[in-house]
Amino acid sequence: MRSSHPRSAAVAALVATALATGLLVGSADAAEGSASADPVRIHDIQGTTRISPLNGRQVADVEGIVTGVRTYGSRGFWIQDPDADDDAATSEGVFVFTNAVPTVAVGDAVKVSGTVGEYVPGGAASGNQSVTQISKPVVTAVSSGNPLPEAAAINEYTVPAAYAPAGDPAAGGSINGLALEPSRHALDFYESLEGMNVRIGTSRVVGATDPYAELWVTVKGWENTAKRGGTVYGSYESQNTGRLQIQQLAPLAQQPFPVANVGDKLTGTTEGPLDFNQFGGYTLVARTLGTVKAGTLAPEKTKAQAANELAVATYNVENLDPTDPQEKFDALAKAVVENLASPDVLALEEIQDDNGAKNDGTVSAGQTLAKFTAAIAAAGGPSYQWRTVDPEDKKDGGEPGGNIRQVFLFNPARVSFTERAPGDAVTATGVVQENGKAALTHSPGRVDPANPAWADSRKPLAGEFVFRGKTVFVIANHFGSKGGDEGLVSHHQPPVRSSEAKRLLQAQAVNGFVKDILAVQKNANVLVLGDINDFEFSATTDALADGEALYPAVKSLPKSERYSYVYQGNAQVLDQILTSPAIKQFSYDSVHINAEFANQNSDHDPQVLRFRP
Repeated sequence: MRSSHPRSAAVAALVATALATGLLVGSADAAEGSASADPVRIHDIQGTTRISPLNGRQVADVEGIVTGVRTYGSRGFWIQDPDADDDAATSEGVFVFTNAVPTVAVGDAVKVSGTVGEYVPGGAASGNQSVTQISKPVVTAVSSGNPLPEAAAINEYTVPAAYAPAGDPAAGGSINGLALEPSRHALDFYESLEGMNVRIGTSRVVGATDPYAELWVTVKGWENTAKRGGTVYGSYESQNTGRLQIQQLAPLAQQPFPVANVGDKLTGTTEGPLDFNQFGGYTLVARTLGTVKAGTLAPEKTKAQAANELAVATYNVENLDPTDPQEKFDALAKAVVENLASPDVLALEEIQDDNGAKNDGTVSAGQTLAKFTAAIAAAGGPSYQWRTVDPEDKKDGGEPGGNIRQVFLFNPARVSFTERAPGDAVTATGVVQENGKAALTHSPGRVDPANPAWADSRKPLAGEFVFRGKTVFVIANHFGSKGGDEGLVSHHQPPVRSSEAKRLLQAQAVNGFVKDILAVQKNANVLVLGDINDFEFSATTDALADGEALYPAVKSLPKSERYSYVYQGNAQVLDQILTSPAIKQFSYDSVHINAEFANQNSDHDPQVLRFRP
């Protein structure tokens, strides 16, 4: 790049290191208070890596055509140089951050003077890549009504099959300092188009419209296709390169965002600037939005259990408490009865205390559960009884004041609960031998609640059930969330998944407890279930199954059906049921009723397992 300011070798070395690690705020030139005397083009600003070579520099009279104007949120506009260079790695577009509502219009030719910067959506700690932008701009209008630069095509032919380059070990695993190879890596391809006018053709929706007016599509219709139309995230190496987030430039008051479910089609041409944001990374911010053509996707209904089959299910009901509208209770209850076929035992996650998020020391959830079980009965379901252990106030994480916990619902007409000195929040249940078989010391009881693995996290709930004379041990879990993990678009490749350490310890604790049961009774029927918050291929799941103590039942499904949650267009497993060796034959169902739909009663799909003890 041209510069009128030579750099000393020492400063250059420091800058190179900072660039590589993604920590650079301003270049050495900017630190010296200097500014470029030469006019620069947009591709000079963007450069051939993720960090602008002019980061922190003042630039003058950067020319471009306005391709998009955003009047809300991060306000500003995009400009693009219609006279591209011959380097595919250098983007010809850039975002101009105005802070105030921009006064330019699409098609204006402008000259922009301001400061080149790298803005990291979500902050540096998020691990996100940065957006190259010009801030504190002085904008000079040149002309209006100009044709826009032809949109770059994003499709199955242009997006590479490989997702990302390996991070530079010398830079802490960052890819920021690596030269872009847009023909080899999808992340490099998208980065080479950052800020440019791009377009997609008719594409399948793989992430339903969310409350923030965004959806996800795939431009690779064949890539890891889910049976019902989504895109399955089946390994850490299958990031699904064709996924792209779609937003719109028009304010919602002016143009409502379309409602789409997984499997619908976004038809026609969708065109606009390619942005990068905190919640999903590369995003086509549509100036022209295609039309949603609805598919035929409907909520699933699982098969009812036979008379001699025990049906056990898990369902995260997303912070249910009595302050929620009756409609939420009724919808969840209807799902239990009609979609889950009234399972004999239902482990619930995210049952809140009796006043929800009100932070006043309340820990009882009796009102929440009475309201929910009444709604189930009113929907035609059984008169479920419940068992739980109230947590200590503010000790189990989740929404502040909500005191979420796991709860067992069971149908007393089909199954009985074995009460054994019910435990409290701080008392661990143990395993003893009784009449030659395993028994819990506390039922219901908590598993190893003093273990540091459960600090600020939900403690497992264990209980004994009897079905047709056979004892079944059920352990309901809600492992630590993925909060704090870097996204797939992180500048670290592979991304840092810091939350795994806690779940690994939690999995080891539960695995150890299951082994305690099996040591006393080798053929014990044990089910470990709940919101595990991790994938079937994760180290967490491997630790739960260690020593063949448990089998992740979701692995019995075809890969195209293995998911309970959709995140950023990736259909993935978070909710699981694992079986002990004695449970040799079973039928398993991930009942897709929420995750694929814009209208959700919860963000998780429930899981059901049926077997004959």
